[in-house]
Amino acid sequence: MRLHLLFLLAALAGSLAPALSPAQESAHQKANVESDAREGVLKLLPADSVTKHELTIGGRKLAYTATAGTLDLFGQDGARTGAIFYTAYVARDAGPDRPLTFAFNGGPGAASAFLHLGLVGPEVLDFGPEGRDGSNAKLVDNPQSWLDFTDLVLIDPIGTGWSRTVKADDASNYYNVNSDAQSIAKAIALYVAHNNRSNSPKYLLGESYGGFRAAKVASALQESQGIIIAGAVMLSPLLEGQLMFDADRFALGAALELPSLAAAELDRRNAFDEQTQKQTEAFALGDYLTTLAGPPPTGAEAAAFYGRIAGLTGIPQDIVTRNRGFLGNSFIKHSDAGSGVVTSPYDAAFVTADPYPESDYDRGDDAILDGFTRAYGGAFADYARNQLGFKTEMTYSLLDSDISRRWEWGGRGGGSRSQASATDDVRQLLASNPAFHLLIAHGYSDLVTPYGVSRYVVDHLPPSLAAGRVGLKLYRGGHMFYTNADQRAAFTADAKAFYATRPAVQPAD
Repeated sequence: MRLHLLFLLAALAGSLAPALSPAQESAHQKANVESDAREGVLKLLPADSVTKHELTIGGRKLAYTATAGTLDLFGQDGARTGAIFYTAYVARDAGPDRPLTFAFNGGPGAASAFLHLGLVGPEVLDFGPEGRDGSNAKLVDNPQSWLDFTDLVLIDPIGTGWSRTVKADDASNYYNVNSDAQSIAKAIALYVAHNNRSNSPKYLLGESYGGFRAAKVASALQESQGIIIAGAVMLSPLLEGQLMFDADRFALGAALELPSLAAAELDRRNAFDEQTQKQTEAFALGDYLTTLAGPPPTGAEAAAFYGRIAGLTGIPQDIVTRNRGFLGNSFIKHSDAGSGVVTSPYDAAFVTADPYPESDYDRGDDAILDGFTRAYGGAFADYARNQLGFKTEMTYSLLDSDISRRWEWGGRGGGSRSQASATDDVRQLLASNPAFHLLIAHGYSDLVTPYGVSRYVVDHLPPSLAAGRVGLKLYRGGHMFYTNADQRAAFTADAKAFYATRPAVQPAD
């Protein structure tokens, strides 16, 4: 009887509710429209999805929780201005003081799916026996997942992945060095606060521009969020633009690039040898550098000098001579002269058929960046929907070249990528935080960010800062050497050792 009476009262209350007038209905509809307008494309983002999984690493089962979700950004008026998409993997029953790594790619304009499905995540995209078949790529369990030794939070910067601003025009406000670093630092601080991870040692992992970003984010975290980073891993990083982007004009840049060209030629001939590579490095910073820095050689001296460069790189001697030993982008078309192939700067040992053999200039898409690795985008969208439960109609943006074109390298005022530098940030991080340590990793045959540049930067750090705290590791392959399973395993082993070794904090002399 009492239950029946409650239903009766509820029905009576509903029948007595006043009907909305046409004006009120119109106002209600208008409010809904205005609310939708304030949210913009963010309406397409679902609520965070939390799922439980298990992975076998080294013969043991690792239970973990995955969260695919967003972290909101707000303006000074308290209105939501954007949302940053992230994926977190946390080992269950491991405690809140387990290492926590925040990872992002570069570009600028790249989402984190490259690192996510290529290196650290619980699933990895297998490109087939030859490592280049994007059309038949398949997700498989990753036995080298970094979940073995650290929890992971993979972050997509604004404009990439599913990270967006409410107003499309506002996205460009984040397309500069400073705002980008501050927004990532804010997202990290939000994750730490929301998940009670203040006691966890915090690390950053960044690839390419993401390595440069890692230095800037670590500084921003320290200055604006009060979060001190324990260490960073920079993978194929941009550290000094002036040493990278003017290699066809200045002798030092060319000398730091030459070893990568030579490593690629050895790899193409299946003849790579570390001792031979060391000899090339000595030549590059010796006779090669001093000859390029002076007047061009002539006669027999010129023939011997240019002939040696041709032998090291596979570029025909007449091309080397015409460029006076500055090789620039000539390797793309001429590394295997007359063979009808082009070389990728992302791995100078990687050759594909030339779509424009009649042209002396590179006109086609890059076979790695625009080729098989584009499969990371579709694979991640499917993985997020069907395994992580994050279902959205928004397009996952893997790599937006427009962001790179619009990027402001000098903050909000200009500058150029050749002026970009993270060296001062690294020095300051080492000086202000005695526990901070850094691992830099490169592929030998990467021409986008040649390893010689990072070696130069490391070699010129004050020993009082770098000794025992900064390491440089080299691997076979190019910019994304981790697409090779053997090199991925070797890098993961080195990273695990890096996490296990924390510098003792010594008092200043």
